[in-house]
Amino acid sequence: MRVARRELYAGRTFLAALVAITILPFVSIFTTALHPSGSVPVGLSWPANPQWGNFIEAFKVANMTALLASSMFIVLTVVPVSLVISTMAGFAIGLLRIPGARWLLLLFVFGLTLPFEGIITPLYFLARQIGILNTRLAIVLPLIGLFMPFAVFWMRAHFVNMPDEISEAARVDGASTWDLFWRIHVPLARAPIVSLGILTSVWAWNQFLLALVLVEDPTQRTMAGALGAFQGHYATDIPLLCAGTILILLPTLVVFILFQRQVIAALLQGSVKG
Repeated sequence: MRVARRELYAGRTFLAALVAITILPFVSIFTTALHPSGSVPVGLSWPANPQWGNFIEAFKVANMTALLASSMFIVLTVVPVSLVISTMAGFAIGLLRIPGARWLLLLFVFGLTLPFEGIITPLYFLARQIGILNTRLAIVLPLIGLFMPFAVFWMRAHFVNMPDEISEAARVDGASTWDLFWRIHVPLARAPIVSLGILTSVWAWNQFLLALVLVEDPTQRTMAGALGAFQGHYATDIPLLCAGTILILLPTLVVFILFQRQVIAALLQGSVKG
């Protein structure tokens, strides 16, 4: 019993320390954002006169209205297309077991191993060659392709674990392949589809490198991508920069709070299926 209690207390202490280490940087950014503009705060000191107006000023300076519209356009374009393609591909590879399914799966797994930074330069020249450089399409199209390896692998993990009896019963009732996909298995795959949609939405919203390299106009980037331009112009105004960082992180935090159960279920599902 004493050993079990010690292990319990040790585990709780470790988790508490891990939470503190994780939260500490965000607390530091928040307290820094409340200091007077132009000052150089030290440590985690709470200002005597919190400057809540820094958030309003950062919102105006960074043109957050345009950034929100741009990010919403990118997310609402990337996520539905990614979900449709990955669901159909996962169904074909995991359930229909089309010829060459194993090789296709290995190809997608290989895509997971590609370093993101290693393909940014070829993407830049490709976007310039096809004429989409400095447009939102330069972010949207690469993101769809970059999300495919994980998204297809995710959906395949669901379909490969579906009982064959469901498909056989539908075939007996005269269901075509499309009916089998759209009317039978898509409704059954609602949970992994929603989970994947949440994850890809957060990843698209927080995309930084693609937006920074492929788009010059900050108002055409994602919220996270505009942080580079914001930092370049206001790097010396640390409180204003921190206020802008908080505003950029806030939508992702709200999404996680609203859908935390789905996000946790998505991560657990992805760890046990395959």
